[in-house]
Amino acid sequence: MQLSNLNLATVPTHVGIIMDGNGRWAQQRKLPRSSGHKAGMNTAREIIKAAGKAHIKYLTLYTFSTENWKRSEQEVNFLMFLLKNNLRKEFERYKADRVRVLFSGDINGLPKDVQKEIYDVQNASKDFDGLNLIFAINYGGRDEIIRAIKKLTSDKDFSSEKLTSENFSSFLDIPEMPDADLIIRTGGEKRLSNFLMWHSAYSEFEFSDILWPDYTPDEFYKSIASYQNKDRRFGGYTTGNNDE
Repeated sequence: MQLSNLNLATVPTHVGIIMDGNGRWAQQRKLPRSSGHKAGMNTAREIIKAAGKAHIKYLTLYTFSTENWKRSEQEVNFLMFLLKNNLRKEFERYKADRVRVLFSGDINGLPKDVQKEIYDVQNASKDFDGLNLIFAINYGGRDEIIRAIKKLTSDKDFSSEKLTSENFSSFLDIPEMPDADLIIRTGGEKRLSNFLMWHSAYSEFEFSDILWPDYTPDEFYKSIASYQNKDRRFGGYTTGNNDE
């Protein structure tokens, strides 16, 4: 699927991606898991470019989950190193394409040097008006909701009687972030894995058997095209069809 085949007027506003399959990709090639993560980072770079070209406004990449701390210390340390260095190396590209970089997750739980890189990139790109690129790091959907509740209950000016789904969103990591229209998962698994729990209430899902390092912009555009062919009713029904 080529970009030229998409109707850019009806692309999803917010796409979330569960980038699954780096480890299995490396294992199939008898390579260390670090090689899979490096290859996955290269894929992420291409998909970010593709999302920008498709005029998608928000792209959230599930980069490191709250559960990923269970991996070996060596792998976690490498992922932190890769993340920090990538943010620094990619910034000139983000600047050229006016990509605004945001982060979701418990950033305070990350190593101090990674935190510094995150805050530096976020601050330096805060006025950019292109793609809003969100890295979900040390992120879990349930954790985000719990942290939001803690913020809410510590706000002395807020009462439970005033609580709505709309104003609850103001306590989430990125208050302005819209619900995910489309969530894509690579690697063959078909589950949400604690990703965007609040924002996925009416998301469309696309599951790909392709391991993340082999995922291409053409596959990404194919998922967008599939989304464009769906009849999104949000609990209602299409005009002229009230069977549900």
